[in-house]
Amino acid sequence: MNKIIGWICAVLLPFSFALSAIETNTAVKVTPVLKTSQSWDGVSLSYPQGQAEITGVRIEIAPGGETGWHLHPVPSFGVVLQGQLEIRLINGKKNVVKAGDALAEVVNTAHSGKNIGTEPVLLLIFYAGAVGQPNSTPVAEG
Repeated sequence: MNKIIGWICAVLLPFSFALSAIETNTAVKVTPVLKTSQSWDGVSLSYPQGQAEITGVRIEIAPGGETGWHLHPVPSFGVVLQGQLEIRLINGKKNVVKAGDALAEVVNTAHSGKNIGTEPVLLLIFYAGAVGQPNSTPVAEG
């Protein structure tokens, strides 16, 4: 559990306005894992209108398992805790992420993820959404 809390802190710290106020010392180590204004496919990120709502989820995908085609209408970012995941866009573009990688997910772009490794993929994902708005929506392939 401490490892997961450590990952959460490491992922959220780069987005804090007070990052410079947290200094590395013998008891605290600050290591940014992601700081970006674009999703992994190069599109600029923007926040939805409405009351902000942050949602964090842990996702496990079995070897060979797929998420199915879906899209996120809100910005999301995550860290791969274990395994190897291939993310495919409808246009054919692919991205492979593995344990230790962090990424800003695509927004309003249909995509699917597949575990291409031999162990379960474990993802820790955070959505920067709005109250009453879904974080993910299934879509038909093609």
